[in-house]
Amino acid sequence: MFSLRRLFSNSAQKLTREEVFAIAKEVHATPWDSAKEPGIAVPAYDGMTSELEQYLTPNGPAGYTKPDRRKRPTKIANSALELVGNTPLIRLDRLAKYLGTECEILGKCEYYSAGGSVKDRIGLRMIEEQERAGLLQPGDTLIEPTSGNTGVGLCMAGALHGYNVIITLPQKMSGEKVNMMKSLGALILRTPTEAAWNDTNSHLFLAMRLKAKIPNSHVLDQYLNKGNPLAHYEGTAEEIIEQCDGHVPHMVMTAGTGGTLSGIAAKLKQKCGTTIVGVDPQGSILALPEHLNDEDKFKAYHVEGIGYDFIPTVLQRNYADVWYKSKDPESFAYARALIRHEGLMIGGSCGSAIWGVHKYIKEKGLGKGDRVVCLFADASRNYMSKFLDDDWMTKSGFSLDPLPPTGMNV
Repeated sequence: MFSLRRLFSNSAQKLTREEVFAIAKEVHATPWDSAKEPGIAVPAYDGMTSELEQYLTPNGPAGYTKPDRRKRPTKIANSALELVGNTPLIRLDRLAKYLGTECEILGKCEYYSAGGSVKDRIGLRMIEEQERAGLLQPGDTLIEPTSGNTGVGLCMAGALHGYNVIITLPQKMSGEKVNMMKSLGALILRTPTEAAWNDTNSHLFLAMRLKAKIPNSHVLDQYLNKGNPLAHYEGTAEEIIEQCDGHVPHMVMTAGTGGTLSGIAAKLKQKCGTTIVGVDPQGSILALPEHLNDEDKFKAYHVEGIGYDFIPTVLQRNYADVWYKSKDPESFAYARALIRHEGLMIGGSCGSAIWGVHKYIKEKGLGKGDRVVCLFADASRNYMSKFLDDDWMTKSGFSLDPLPPTGMNV
């Protein structure tokens, strides 16, 4: 077994990547003992704080300086990180026609970002925030509990900035995400899917254990890091406003950490008076009013990257004017329909989002002259062995029948 004592005898010295990963593997393999590892706890997440919400205002808190917005190179990029964000907005006329609506539906396609998801934005932004504050040094270790997409974005940015990266990840997340993060040089440590967020076996708790043991390590923590909603308040939302010439009457988004929804919603409400629709999977507890979460509360679901069993600090649930609860069958059917009718290489949670769009259009009686914008968070690349695989769909109990033109449960 690798000796932690030997390493900590000279903890001021920078450890090699191999030494850091050896510590992490030993911690992961050792059941937590409160007597030997006292003081380990996950943060007390309980929704957005007033201090964090101050950043989602036109001027921000006193002393805050907004960084320049990233511009996508039109010729030669200096690195992949220059291609994070600045994603296209695509008109979904073919799917709208299939579903029998004349409402204009626009999709913000985040899979065009360098790492393939909306989480590229926050992975890079959280690192840049720490660097601006002078809190990161070359060779430091970044530890992040994630459902995968933030991990990919963080691994990509970490690799290019010269940091070691350790990802703690629930077991249910796709192998495609794991393989990508490994290729980017990260160590991946899996945790039981069924472990509650504050359980001692959870990916969040493991991240805190690792931080306590590994010198010069940092948990950036997407669940409370201001860089999460700020990346969308100052970036994604401004892109949408420019692409729509300021006309964004309705916006539909799924919620994971909630930073995307909170950041975009705050800016769109301030500048465009937008009605915000949030989509939360059944089994999660993010929706409001609370009774929406009662059915199958805390029950496992297959869609990845959205929903939680706690309320992240970066989520202001009240920013959504309407909440819908999505289910796996609808999510995967609508995702497959998006791919089939629009040629969009999107992930499973994007099906949850477009289901929410269809339900909202039907409930509000929207039609010709109306516009709904929808955010598609990630790419089908992550799910080739899951909802895109007929065998997986069948074994998991899902129908292979195409989405009917009337939709599902709308």
